[in-house]
Amino acid sequence: MAALAVVPEWALPVMAQGDVDVPFTDIPATFNPAPATGARRSLDLRKIDGLITPTDQFFFIQHFDKPELDAARHRLKLTGLVDKPVELSLADLQSMKSVDVVNGYECSGNGPGGFQGLSSNGRFTGVRLRDVLKRVGVNDRAREVVFFGADRGMEDVVFRQNTLKQLPQQFARSITLEQAMKAEPMIAWALNGQPLRRDHGAPMRVIMPGWYGVANVKWLEEIRLQEGRFLGNYQARWYRTIRAVGGSGELTDPATQFIETEVTRLNLKSVIARVRKSANGAHQVLGFVLNDGTPLKSVEVKVDEGPWQRATLDPANSTYSWKLFTWQWQGATPGEHTIVSRATDVDGVVQPTVAELSRKKTFLEDNSQFPRKVRIG
Repeated sequence: MAALAVVPEWALPVMAQGDVDVPFTDIPATFNPAPATGARRSLDLRKIDGLITPTDQFFFIQHFDKPELDAARHRLKLTGLVDKPVELSLADLQSMKSVDVVNGYECSGNGPGGFQGLSSNGRFTGVRLRDVLKRVGVNDRAREVVFFGADRGMEDVVFRQNTLKQLPQQFARSITLEQAMKAEPMIAWALNGQPLRRDHGAPMRVIMPGWYGVANVKWLEEIRLQEGRFLGNYQARWYRTIRAVGGSGELTDPATQFIETEVTRLNLKSVIARVRKSANGAHQVLGFVLNDGTPLKSVEVKVDEGPWQRATLDPANSTYSWKLFTWQWQGATPGEHTIVSRATDVDGVVQPTVAELSRKKTFLEDNSQFPRKVRIG
């Protein structure tokens, strides 16, 4: 088995046993990360105690139903511009060379309103997508690779001035053939060493390391190769970001353009998840960074109006994992404080403030700095 990123066996829990949590005052007592309906699960960041998110805490969300598929009978169809249209079983895929990747990602709608809980980090096992495509052969005209999930539902589809009411829709996303032939995209069948659960797309799903969760199509049913761009609802309509470029950014400024882009790679983001107090009174801040795999230059933490101070990155972090960091809060004084983190990568990209992100006019891809409030007793 090849390994894209394996957690070292010596990796230790981030927080020492016996530490106590300092309560955040920005989380209401009614906050429930896992509603009883089972339609979604958010990760309670206050439970993060190591690099890997336990499977029973790993976030999930979906647009349609959660199909229950028989792993032994399920077949993955390879269709369109392939040399040999085939249907592959889970056993067929598992007979190929497998790979592991530690992948941290978030829903593109993740943000402060849900306390950043639509994010997790786990070890996925599967087969490289390019190996599957090479197995069936790719026609020279193919340019686009479309993934169809088994989850379906009825949706309104807007077309110019008209809305086509309640058309059947299948969840689907696409990438270019060039992207598909890179080493990272994979078809996964296991999470954290165990077969995928229904909530996480059993028996097989797409994993796109460094991309937002929407690209990781669950309950994978078909891969279709085609020449033209795919314009499905969850590719071209629902998952777009609109940003003001040039000028003042105001709607009335003719020098400002409003550019629409599709949701693909993760934007650089850091989040403070916990504050812990040890028996000797010292305080430690724990957080994580999500990004597209670009190496980090630094992560910094600021308390109230004080200076930015450099945090320490966990040595167990890997290219596509979330990157855990800690910062030792020296001399924390009693009372309520605001703490915030920011990440910077080696290309000079700095995580923006809320104000700096104001040119983004849609709610997806919110990677703004996330101030937290805590009370030191």
